Amino acid sequence: MEYTDTDRTRLAVLGSPVAHSLSPTLHRAAYDVLGVPFSYGRHEVTSGGLDAFVAGLGPDWRGLSLTMPLKREVLPMLDRTTPLVDELGVANTVAFRQEGDRVVTAGANTDVEGIVRPVEALGHLPGEASILGGGATAASALAAAVRLGAVDVRVFLRDTAKAGPLVDLAVRLGVTLEVLPLDALPGTRHGFLVSTLPGGAADELELLPSGSDAVLFDVAYEPWPTAAASRWRTAGGRVLNGLDMLTEQAIGQIRFFLIGDDAEMLPDEAAVRRAMRLSVGLPETIGV
Repeated sequence: MEYTDTDRTRLAVLGSPVAHSLSPTLHRAAYDVLGVPFSYGRHEVTSGGLDAFVAGLGPDWRGLSLTMPLKREVLPMLDRTTPLVDELGVANTVAFRQEGDRVVTAGANTDVEGIVRPVEALGHLPGEASILGGGATAASALAAAVRLGAVDVRVFLRDTAKAGPLVDLAVRLGVTLEVLPLDALPGTRHGFLVSTLPGGAADELELLPSGSDAVLFDVAYEPWPTAAASRWRTAGGRVLNGLDMLTEQAIGQIRFFLIGDDAEMLPDEAAVRRAMRLSVGLPETIGV
């Protein structure tokens, strides 16, 4: 395929911790299918270190994938942002683009897409949603729930005093948000639940599906399955995991890196998705 800025071939995922990240595996599988000569690595970058890292990059860098704790820290560094970044205050993707005699740093959020697409593939359009956690991924989960049709959302937090950013976002999105402590979970049933907690952090929580079509989207993937996901499936619910999200948000990132802000589809996207899922041990079909 043809792409612009052909001298820009280097990409990487940044964050802390990042050694476990499967983003390099996913991206390399995609670039093999697409036939583009990109290299994709990983770099440990802690809070406060992003500015210095970016300042040291050469002209061969095409873009970055960002994980925690960098998704909010990157915002002041961006020359251009997509509407979703502006809405959520979270960016997980940075592209460096040559425009005339200057390099423009563009930011995008593909985490929302990473949640929406797998849920849509299951044919599940919830009228309500629950979210565990209150960080950057929770903001994306809230936006995804609204895109999927939820009008009532509950968020469960260890410290409900930290819900302010999510409450403000809910107002902007026009959705009703109920803030509850984690100890309100026992006995509560969920039709659509997104756990944004780190791997294993939800294992001691009582998570109950409302029925056989209920979906738990546990964004953890290492180790997998989590105890919470196993109990949910045993109780009759359906489960998506962090690799489903990681694959779909990576596809969105690749579109942004290769084509630009308004890209809707990659060439051979079905083949790219299949190769990416198989590269990390996922079945070819979502939800299997």
